[in-house]
Parts: sequence; structure tokens; C-alpha cells
Amino acid sequence: MERWDLDPNITDDRGETQLSWAARGGREEVVKMLLERNDVNLNTVRVGGETPLFRAAWNGDEGVVKMLLERNDFNSCHKEGSSQTSLLIATWEGHEGIVNMLLEREDVNPNTADNYGETPLSRAAFEGDNGVVKRLLERNDINPNIASGSGETPLTRAAWKGHEGVVKIVLERGEVNPNTINSDGETPLARAAWSRHEGVVKILIELNDINANPRDRDGRTRLSVAACPGHEEVLKLLLERGDVNPKTADDSGETPHSRAAYEGHEGA
Repeated sequence: MERWDLDPNITDDRGETQLSWAARGGREEVVKMLLERNDVNLNTVRVGGETPLFRAAWNGDEGVVKMLLERNDFNSCHKEGSSQTSLLIATWEGHEGIVNMLLEREDVNPNTADNYGETPLSRAAFEGDNGVVKRLLERNDINPNIASGSGETPLTRAAWKGHEGVVKIVLERGEVNPNTINSDGETPLARAAWSRHEGVVKILIELNDINANPRDRDGRTRLSVAACPGHEEVLKLLLERGDVNPKTADDSGETPHSRAAYEGHEGA
């Protein structure tokens, strides 16, 4: 880029600049040369809504991301077409090094959600990425109770997928609510019980403030759900709590006891 009379911000028919192409391809030397010019626009948006930083974060190009972050004239909070930020896409793809670099900046908002209400923390929790979850929760300004469009918090998603490590890390934050309800009326405990994640159920039912008798939208308790085939260990864990009522009926009048009898669980 020794020709200073050339415009480095000229775009092609897809809105790509020279910097955009170099960032997308991980061409660190080219990116470095372009960034030596003060007139290079770091925030150009191609068709689809992607900036050079977003694309580099998506691809996991730590060298390119580092060089871009060293410039102060870029928009670290830009959202692309589906309203995803660079932090969210880096979390989605599991690029922990880039997540760390982005979180070192105070102008990066860790709570920004996409069009589906998914935040970086909820995505990392869903994927079971302990390292990213822990790093995100180190930020004092992060809200661990933000729910997605379906009403699921990071704890709910981790419980659903059976990620015991993530569940423990999230619960270390004192302000986490273990009884949040999603759009189907299910709590984290309900999700874990339905999915037969015994380890997660054990962690949750040991909490002092847990509601062990949550009902879903059909009025079923977790004990009633656990009375199904293959849920025997979860059923035992729930029955060990003195505050779980085995006679609570759902909207159809069925109790956990009657369900267990129907399924042939004589010992229930």
C-alpha cells in the first residue's frame, strides 16, 4: 500500500474492502500493511452485515483480531445481519482466545443478545464451554439471568444439556435464580429431570432455595415426569427430599404414584 493516492476503502459489489477481504482470509501481513494507513475504515460493512472484526472473530484469526483491537477507531459492538456481535460469534465458535481479547475491552457489552435472545453466556452454557463461561462470569457487568426468546437462562440451557461443570460455575454467582421458568413452564430442574441428567439434578436439589415441585404447562411436577421409563435414578433423587409430594396430580388428574404404577415401577 505504498500508493497513498489510492483509496483503500473502495468496495466491490458485495461491499468488501481490501481490509475486509484480508481479514476474512486471515492475511495478517496484508492487514498489518493496511492498518498502517490512518484513512482505512475498520467499520465497513459488507452485504450480510459483517465487519472485518466480526469476520476475523468468526474465523478464529487471533492475530487479525489483535491488530484490529489495537486501533481505537472501530466499533466493537457492531451487530451483523442476525444481530450477532463479534463476542457472540467468537463464543459460538469456541474461540476462547478471541473471547478473552474482546472481554478485556470495557466497551464490549457481554450481555448483548442476538435476534433470538441468545447472549454469549447462554451460548457458552449450551455448548458446555467451561472456560468461556468462567471468563464471561468474571465480568462484573454480566447478567447471568438473561433469558432467551424461549425464556431459557444460561442455567436452564446448561441443565438441559447435562453440563455439570457449567451448572456449578454459574451457580457460584449468588444472584443466579435456579427457579426461572421457560415458555413451556419448565425450570432448570425440570429440564435436567426430563433429560435424565442425574448429576445436574443432584446439584440442583441440594440448593436451599430450589423449588423441587415445579409444574410445567401441563401441571406435571418433576416427580411425575421422572416416573417415566428410564428415569428411575432421577425419581430416587427427588423422593429423597422431604418436600416433594408424590401425590400431587397434574391437569389430567394423574399423580406420580399412578404414573409409576402405570409404567410398572412397583417400588415407587
